[in-house]
Amino acid sequence: MLVKTYCAAVNGLEVTTVTVEVSMSRGVQFHLTGLADTAVRESYDRIKAALTNNGLKMPSMDITVNLSPADIKKEGSGYDLPLAIGILAANSKVESERLDKYMLVGELGLDGRLQPIRGALPIAIRARKEKFKGLIVPQQNIREAAVVNQLEVYGMDNLMDVIKFMNGDTSYEPTIIDTRREFYARQTLFDLDFCDVKGQESVKRALEVAAAGGHNLIMIGPPGSGKSMLAKRLPGILPPLSLAESLETTQIHSVAGKLSRDTSLISQRPFRAPHHTISQVGLAGGTSKAMPGEVSLAHNGVLFLDELTEFNRATLEILRQPLEDRKITITRANYTVEYPCSFMLVASMNPCPCGYYGDPLHKCTCTPGQISRYLSKISGPLLDRIDIHCEIQAVPFAQLSKMQPGEPSASHRQRVIKARLIQEERFKDYKNVHCNAQMTERMLHKFAEPNDASLEMLRLAMEKLSLSARAYSRILKVARTIADLEGSDKVQSQHIAEAIGYRNLDRSDWAERGG
Repeated sequence: MLVKTYCAAVNGLEVTTVTVEVSMSRGVQFHLTGLADTAVRESYDRIKAALTNNGLKMPSMDITVNLSPADIKKEGSGYDLPLAIGILAANSKVESERLDKYMLVGELGLDGRLQPIRGALPIAIRARKEKFKGLIVPQQNIREAAVVNQLEVYGMDNLMDVIKFMNGDTSYEPTIIDTRREFYARQTLFDLDFCDVKGQESVKRALEVAAAGGHNLIMIGPPGSGKSMLAKRLPGILPPLSLAESLETTQIHSVAGKLSRDTSLISQRPFRAPHHTISQVGLAGGTSKAMPGEVSLAHNGVLFLDELTEFNRATLEILRQPLEDRKITITRANYTVEYPCSFMLVASMNPCPCGYYGDPLHKCTCTPGQISRYLSKISGPLLDRIDIHCEIQAVPFAQLSKMQPGEPSASHRQRVIKARLIQEERFKDYKNVHCNAQMTERMLHKFAEPNDASLEMLRLAMEKLSLSARAYSRILKVARTIADLEGSDKVQSQHIAEAIGYRNLDRSDWAERGG
C-alpha cells in the first residue's frame, strides 16, 4: 500500500514542501531515500520505540520511504511525525482520507511525546501558501505557528493525539491568537529607560540622532563611563516594529530556534550583544545547518559590539558587506542561503590600551604609538561605515549624587518617530530606502545639499580639523537627520556644525592629543 504525508524542508528562510511517500511490501527491511541526513535516518529507531511504548508495533514489512523532492537535502528531526503517521497509515492503523489536508512536523521522543522543532513559523507560512487546511506541530511551537491566519494550527502533545485526530476519534480545536492585540500590547514594555542614566546628555543626544536616522554609532570612553548602559537603552527609543518587520524578524529567530515558548511575534526590536570571542561563523551565520548569525538575528534592531578593539579583526571585516547591502549570502559546499540583516551597528571601546586616555580623573600610561596601534585594530573601511563617533567621559561622583533622573525614553522616542515619519514620506518613491543613513550620493545632492554658508563651514572644518574625505557624506547624512529632528526642510549651518562634532575619529590628531 502506498500513502503520502506532507511536511517541509527549511533552508534559510526558504521552505520547500516535502512529500513523504511510504510503500509497504513483503519483507523485513527499511529503506529511506531522498537525501536524508543522519538525524532523519535515525528516525526509524525513534519511531519504533515510540510506537512500542504506546502499545503499537512497527509493521513487520519491507518499508520504503521516499522524501520528495529527492534532490533537496533533508535535515533535522522534524520528519519523525510525518514518517510515523505515514507508516501507520500504510499499515491501515491511521485513516488516509485526511492526510492530504494537513502538513505535519515534529520530533518524536521515545515515549511518543512531540518535541519542538526549528522554523515552525516559515513552515506555517508555506502550509498556507500551499493551501493546506491545517498544520500539526508540537505544543511548544503552537504560538509561533498560530501567528499565520487562514490556516488551522493544532498543537499536539504526543503521537497518540495525532493518531486520534487523523482517525476522527477525538476532535481538537485549532489555536487562534489575536496577533495584532498581543503585538501592539507589548511594543512599549521596556525594562530599561534613559531616565536611569544620570548625566551624559551629549551622548543621549547622539543616540537620539542615530536612532532617528538609522545611523551606525561608536562610543569611545574610559571604563565605567556608561557606554554599555546607554547602548542597552537604545531599543527603547527606536521606532516600533511594523507587523511586516516583526514577521520577518520572527521568522529568522524561528529558524535559529531562538523563540521562547510563550512568544508569538517579536514585538520589540532585537538587541544582540555577542561577546568579543565570537567566531566568524557565529557572527555571519553558517555551520552545517545554515543557521543565521548574529548579524541576521539583529535584523531590524541593534547589533552592539562592546569592546570593539578586542574582536578579531578578520571577524569584524565580515561586517563590511552586510552594512552596505543589508543582507548576507552564506555559501558553503552543500548550500547557499541568503538572510536579511538590516541593523544599526552600535559599538563601544576604550580610547587606549589602559582605558584612560583623555580622562581628567586618571592618568593615561600609554604612548602615542600604543594608542595609534590600538586604534588601528579597526580598519578604515569599517570605520567609514560608522556615521557617528561619540566621546564619553565618566560622570564625577559629586555630580552623580546630586543629579535628578534624566529625560525618559518615551520622550526621546516621540521625537525619533516624528523624524522617521518625515523620512518615510521623503523616500516613498525609492525602493529599499527608509532612513537617512541609506541615502546614496545622488540622494544626498537632492535632499541634503548645504547652502553656501554651511558649505563654507564644512570646508573650513575639513581643513582645520584635518577631516578625511570619507567624512563628507557622513556629515551630510547626519546633518539631514538633525534637521529632521528640528522639523527643518533645509540643512542649515547649526546642523552641519553638530554633525561635524560627531566625527572625532576622523581627526588626524585624535591619537596625538594630550590626555
